[in-house]
Amino acid sequence: MSSSIKGEAFQIGAHVEATDGRCGHVTRVIINPVADSLTHLVVEPGHHEGGARLVPVELVVGVEEDRIRINCTRQEFDQLDEADDVQFLPVDTTGVGYGSNASAWPYYGLGTPLGHHPQPVFIDRVPLGEVEIRRGDPVHAKDGLIGAIEGLVIDPADHHVTHVLLQEGHWWGHKQVAIPIGAANRVGDEVRVALTKEEIEALPEVNLRA
Repeated sequence: MSSSIKGEAFQIGAHVEATDGRCGHVTRVIINPVADSLTHLVVEPGHHEGGARLVPVELVVGVEEDRIRINCTRQEFDQLDEADDVQFLPVDTTGVGYGSNASAWPYYGLGTPLGHHPQPVFIDRVPLGEVEIRRGDPVHAKDGLIGAIEGLVIDPADHHVTHVLLQEGHWWGHKQVAIPIGAANRVGDEVRVALTKEEIEALPEVNLRA
C-alpha cells in the first residue's frame, strides 16, 4: 500500500540544472528549525571537495524526481555564497598525516618545506540560527535506530517542510516513507522521531505528487 503526499520532494543527491546546463548536485539542505522551512540547498559542482554554493530556495523553479531546476545561469551560480570555509592545517613534517578528511592542495607559501603543503579542511558554512541535513543522517525512533535521511518534502507555496523522507533499514526491506515534520526533531548529528519502530514500519510507502 502507498500513500499520496502533496508537495515537492527534495532528494539529497539530486542533480541541479541551471538555465544553461547542469551545475552540480545537492549534498545537503539547510532549514530554519523555528519555522520548519527550507532556506538553502548546498550544491557541489563536482565530485571533489570545495566549490559548493549556497543556493537560496527562492531560485528553485522546478523539482522533477532526481532533478532540481534553478533560475540562474552557471556563471551566476558560481557567484553565489560559498558553502564551505577552508582552513589550512600546519605543515605536517612527521609523516603521520591529519586523517582522511584532508587532501593536499597545490599551495606553496614562503617557508613551506619542499614537498610539504598545508592541508585544507573544509568546514560547512551554515547561516546563523539554521541547521543542515545530510543524506544518510541517522534517524532514531523511540526504541532505536530506524533508518537514514533521504530528503525532505516541501510545500511549494511557502517552502515549509511537511515531511522527512526516510529510507527504512534492510530489516523490513527498503521502502521510502514520509514522517510528518511535527514528529521529527534534530538532535546533534541525528534526527529523533517521536514514533516507535513498529509505528514507522506501519507507515505506507510514500507516493509523492505535486
